[in-house]
Amino acid sequence: MKQYDVIFLGSGHAAWHSALTLNKAGKSVAIVEKDRIAGTCTNYGCNAKILLENPYEVLEQASHYPNIINTEGLSVNWGNLMSYKHKIIDPMANMLKNLFEQQGIDVIEGAGRFVDEHHLLVNGEQYYGDTIVIATGQHSNKLDIEGSELTHDSRDFLSLDQMPNSITFIGLGIISIEFASITIKAGVETHMIDVDDKPLKGFYSKHVSKLLNKLESEGVQFHMNENTTAIKESGNRYTVTTESGLEITTDYVLDATGRRPNVNGIGLEEAGVHFTNRGIQVDEYLRTNISNIYASGDVLDKTIPKLTPTATFESNYIAGHILGMNENPINYPAIPSVLYTLPRLSNIGVSVDEANDSENYKVIDVPFGKQMVFEYKNEIEAEITIVLNHNKQLVGAAIYADDAPDLVNLLTFIVNQKLTAEDLNQMIFAFPGSSSGVIDQLKLAML
Repeated sequence: MKQYDVIFLGSGHAAWHSALTLNKAGKSVAIVEKDRIAGTCTNYGCNAKILLENPYEVLEQASHYPNIINTEGLSVNWGNLMSYKHKIIDPMANMLKNLFEQQGIDVIEGAGRFVDEHHLLVNGEQYYGDTIVIATGQHSNKLDIEGSELTHDSRDFLSLDQMPNSITFIGLGIISIEFASITIKAGVETHMIDVDDKPLKGFYSKHVSKLLNKLESEGVQFHMNENTTAIKESGNRYTVTTESGLEITTDYVLDATGRRPNVNGIGLEEAGVHFTNRGIQVDEYLRTNISNIYASGDVLDKTIPKLTPTATFESNYIAGHILGMNENPINYPAIPSVLYTLPRLSNIGVSVDEANDSENYKVIDVPFGKQMVFEYKNEIEAEITIVLNHNKQLVGAAIYADDAPDLVNLLTFIVNQKLTAEDLNQMIFAFPGSSSGVIDQLKLAML
């Protein structure tokens, strides 16, 4: 039986960053993976999504110049785009596997299951781990309704050979609204069904409303306060039925009603690890109730956003804690969230909605988009709203703009370092650009 200092169950961002650090520190390390090496984000999620979405971002940016760019000839060849995606994404699992093995990390391919708190069973062979880290992530939810087997998930969509003529998303969350931004630009009849009327609660409500209105004007058909009850085959198509009697006939149905942690079938009961249907429970050191077993990433039962950067942060923390380099409880900084729609939405820190209901903060609309003296991208609908505390420090922000991901990264640095207007005045930033314009306006607002 092979023995290791640390075994990781799962190979995504919640695992491999820590594995490399521990390996370089001289620990014997193994990674167990039943699917493709490097996990969902690399193979079936973030990377594939951004590659497929980028050409549509070009169409979005071109639309800002209606009298300057002739957009009639602009289109995206989905088949060629999908071939490009496979060319870039498909080799990544083997590339990372080779990297891990070159560094001296053993990669064990197969479904791992706990035998007890120190032993994993993989392909009929047992492996001992002095420490074991659970990083099994999540899987797509399936509605418990008639015809659920006829639905697809995000992984299926990201490998579509051809765009359907019509598509229906059940659930209006991050994944589905990002996909809908693509399908509507591709000319696909797009329906979105949701049991709620206030979706995307993690983002500034004003910006969410603005985005939904934009998508509706482009042709997305929203069906709010509708509970889906059945999906039936109708010839070569499908009929989606809701509790109210709404019927939508469509070519493709995507169940986007959320994701669930991968806690079943991995022997947590045998190891004695506590978990619920929300995920694995850990303490402030990311340890489970079994002292030698940690957990990180999307499999955790946590209120912290389940994002790739968060999983990476947790993975790095676990490595430091195992090595004794960091004996303090995990301390999460302000975490940015981005909605990769067209345009993008992003948030950092104290939410604008929360700040509007509190006397402890000041909410300011920073001149941006059409309010700026010089808007070099003609993105006149762009908006930025910031939140200041009583010390005039930036503690939160919400952005509605094509450049929202890069801008929120800049603001994340300012929030976490607690920079003041005086601090920013001691720095020189490149000009022209959206970030330099925002910084100038931010400094004025913080004075």
